[in-house]
Amino acid sequence: MENRQLTDKKAVITGASSGLGFAMAQALAQAGATVLITARSRSSLDDALSRLGALSGRVQARVLDVRDEESIAATVEWVRTQWGSLDLLVNNAGIGMRTVNPDFMTSPQPFYEVSATGFRDLLDTNLTGYFLVAKAFAPLFVAQGHGKIVNISMNHDTMRRKGFIPYGPSRAGAESLSLIMAEDLREHHIDVNMLLPGGATETGMIPEEQRAALAGRVDLLPPDIMARPIVFLASDASTGITGQRIVATEFEQWLTEQAVTQ
Repeated sequence: MENRQLTDKKAVITGASSGLGFAMAQALAQAGATVLITARSRSSLDDALSRLGALSGRVQARVLDVRDEESIAATVEWVRTQWGSLDLLVNNAGIGMRTVNPDFMTSPQPFYEVSATGFRDLLDTNLTGYFLVAKAFAPLFVAQGHGKIVNISMNHDTMRRKGFIPYGPSRAGAESLSLIMAEDLREHHIDVNMLLPGGATETGMIPEEQRAALAGRVDLLPPDIMARPIVFLASDASTGITGQRIVATEFEQWLTEQAVTQ
């Protein structure tokens, strides 16, 4: 059901034409936020807007490559010009293990067989991309004296799993990046948190043929598992919460613990 608890909130989500990014954009728009979705493909963004239906009136789209500083700067300038301010940045854009090993779920590949090019390409998107986008938007947040950044991560088990280089290291690095960002921005009243689904999800990160092979062995989470926590993190109720690692499947428990400790 649609609600308007995020009316007047403005959010930017990278990698939002499908998967987790799309689910979060949909949830934020349903809660009344104005959302800018970004991705590298114009056609995929157009398809996303079409799938949003009536909600597309609250959602705008821009082509953005998180590896390209000029592309990022142009998006920051668009936000400054069109909106004047920003409440939430969600770093979500990423590429998965399928880019270095299409059979990664059923036939893990040892790290020494991963190409240097494949390693660099994935790190450039999943880790350096988070850094470049946050670096570009941070001055806007600092100048306005508030803001929220959410960096999407994954389970710690995956960071240690056989055959998960370079994806595991990319997300481990993003978690360290997030914690340091939270400390660097704390004095400016900007909150930085991590959010992860809590398990493998039904997204393009897992090829269709791999999903078939996993049928009955792994229960894939729906992307909308991210809906409730991202709406909370965009809301005023989360202001002041920073440096947290939030697992979507455990969100209700985490929320209860926050109420006890604050």
